[in-house]
Amino acid sequence: MPIPVPGPASSPMPAPAPVPGPTLADIARAAEVSTATVSHALNGTGRLGESTRRRVREVAGALGYGARRGPHSRSIGIAVTTYAGFAWDFARIAYFSRLLIAATSAAHAHGYALTTLPADRGAEPLWHTLAVDGILLLDSPAGDPVLRALRARGLPVVFDGPPVDPRPGDVWVDNDHTATTREVLDHLAASGARRIALHAGYGREFYTGAVTSAYEQWCAERGRSPLVVAFDPNDAAGHAFDAAFAGPERPDAVYCVYDPGGRQVLAAAARHGIRIPGGGPAEDGLLLVCASEDPGYAENEPSVTTVTFDPERIAESAVSSLVKLIESGHAESPGRLTVPAGLRVRASSLAPLMY
Repeated sequence: MPIPVPGPASSPMPAPAPVPGPTLADIARAAEVSTATVSHALNGTGRLGESTRRRVREVAGALGYGARRGPHSRSIGIAVTTYAGFAWDFARIAYFSRLLIAATSAAHAHGYALTTLPADRGAEPLWHTLAVDGILLLDSPAGDPVLRALRARGLPVVFDGPPVDPRPGDVWVDNDHTATTREVLDHLAASGARRIALHAGYGREFYTGAVTSAYEQWCAERGRSPLVVAFDPNDAAGHAFDAAFAGPERPDAVYCVYDPGGRQVLAAAARHGIRIPGGGPAEDGLLLVCASEDPGYAENEPSVTTVTFDPERIAESAVSSLVKLIESGHAESPGRLTVPAGLRVRASSLAPLMY
């Protein structure tokens, strides 16, 4: 069908030109310091006294550094900053790839473009000049240089996962990792598991800490000894499990908190002749649950039980909150917005007689 073409219209008034803001040199002159000191103060780097850092930031704020000028760009940014400065391809991980697709659709639905920043740019000063109206930060760590830069500019920020040092009015979208972990452990116990190992401990982000803490508390309540096996993203063969699988107190169930962990456990179990699924009185059996959005786990033989964190709903909620923050200047619902996780039960976590 023909595409309708708009009729003639009067020429719109040209958009006002953005007002130039203060430069680092302007701030340096006003604060009576060097431009290098200004850069360190605004980026949270260098060996500066706290009083100097604070004074430079106050002068920068008084001069209007980072304040919004001109019309909205109708663009938002998204960045994964948990390992800022390292060239890791988070877009290949199922959780992040699904979240990025959903965030793009949500941004477009609100009339915004979405700019995705590569992980290895996280330590660069581009955050002081990036032309976006707001940023969605995923897994922001302690001392996040990106967050410091965005705070200095006064740009709206919404987080996936809680900020380390939340401020009044901050918004973050997250799952209830404590409740989810307990649900997984209760499910494994109901399937006959008596010694459940946790495959975690790689990162220092909030997610790992929350899951590990919930696991240890669950074990303590039942008088069980926790067993945390360290995850290594390069351990495709699952050698981290060799000692545990060959020992006298071999675990009869594993909960993996990272996406590749399930495949590492499958590889290790095959090498040690351990059957999946197992559980209960079967000495050679093992139950398995993995937190992952990878559909390949459902197609595995046996199919693997997974935990989904529903990245689509997280993205939609985060983008919607960010747009409201940009357009109204304040958060509609500050604090945590909780998206329920889901346990997708499959053969790997059911004792043989249960499926």
